[in-house]
Amino acid sequence: MQHITRTFAFLARHKRWLLVLSAIPLFEVVTAFGVSPDTVTQNVPQTTVVADVALPEPAQADSGAFDFWREERIQSGDTLASLLDRLGVGPEDMPGALAASRGHAARLIAGRTILAKVTSGGRLLLFRYLIDDSNLLTIERAGDGFVAKDEVIQPETQVVMRSGEIKYSLFGATDAADVPDSIASQMAEVFSGDIDFHRDIRQGDRFSVVYEVQYQGGRALRTGRLLAAEFVNQGHAYRAVYFRDPQGRESYFTPDGKSMKRAFLKSPIPFSRISSGFSSARYHPVLKEWRAHKGIDYAAPTGTPVRAVSDAKVAFVGRKGGYGNLIVLRHQGPYSTAYGHLSRFAKGLRNGARVSQGDIIGYVGATGLATGPHLHYEFRVNDVQKNPLAVRMPAAYPLEARYRAQFGSAAAPLVSQLNLLQGRNLTSLD
Repeated sequence: MQHITRTFAFLARHKRWLLVLSAIPLFEVVTAFGVSPDTVTQNVPQTTVVADVALPEPAQADSGAFDFWREERIQSGDTLASLLDRLGVGPEDMPGALAASRGHAARLIAGRTILAKVTSGGRLLLFRYLIDDSNLLTIERAGDGFVAKDEVIQPETQVVMRSGEIKYSLFGATDAADVPDSIASQMAEVFSGDIDFHRDIRQGDRFSVVYEVQYQGGRALRTGRLLAAEFVNQGHAYRAVYFRDPQGRESYFTPDGKSMKRAFLKSPIPFSRISSGFSSARYHPVLKEWRAHKGIDYAAPTGTPVRAVSDAKVAFVGRKGGYGNLIVLRHQGPYSTAYGHLSRFAKGLRNGARVSQGDIIGYVGATGLATGPHLHYEFRVNDVQKNPLAVRMPAAYPLEARYRAQFGSAAAPLVSQLNLLQGRNLTSLD
């Protein structure tokens, strides 16, 4: 019903389409269901009337009905031009936006986010960059050009609650519910120890999120942290709440205090498909022979970041035979993992270095015996390859007992908000 309501609201603003749609036989079919049983419908005289109808000028293809709020995280080496390109800004608007920004102090800081309103046709309408907690750069369309201004602000943080249902993909569903991509990514990261978002999600799965947004004068400036989330996957509900302990350490836990940080992530690449599974006999596309495939291949474009699946010490980084560029990580106990065919390694990665779960260690490539870009991932127990999709992983890290009381107080209101959203399909509740 929500989509139908939005459709008719759009049509009401574009009367030309109402006139066209009124002539479509579909509406005659719908009307036929409302005809009384006693009505005579045979041999009714018909008259054709032809009349000129004055139509308004066609609406712009880039009207407000096709505008999108987009959010991007600044990466190392980014320029304003590269950010605008990732936001989908077309080449006709790029020079004007860049020219308007000159002379404004807007040093791009990696890790911060920018917010922009861009039409489906690539026209930039509004660009906002919160440089720090009190300074905002705005680039706004003014006629055929752009104006930029710096503002000193005092943003306020508000809590937003949203929920939705998976129809085709996670990001498609979060877009439909107007959930920012950064929150969708945080949610996927939080549940990555329980849900493999490559292969586990199904149509009909549901999600609810509670998160922070910074506003200034009613304008959304920046999305903050995810505070709580629920994901119902194949009928099983997973919940997580945010907690910052007295020492300043931040993490996510289940409502009863179990850590969401698993000893191992289920996948080293978020949102990639498995192109080749673990097998005792697979026809090798390069060697043209049958041989065991003792790992999982994840198809992904060259340059896709690869994460460490757990805290570890780097046992090997370099080139090795058919693996091409290879990283081997040694984890706690008997566990180790291997990452092959990489295009390059993370800056500063070396033998003996320590890495934390989720750290970027390298980038997808096609080095070694590979027909195309993908990651070859191995999970080893006592240096023997095991199927990472079938092996029983170690237990999660627990919440420290001394912080249970503080956690309970912090978690209670977040759990109440998830309860409010449970079983509902709310686009938003601010």
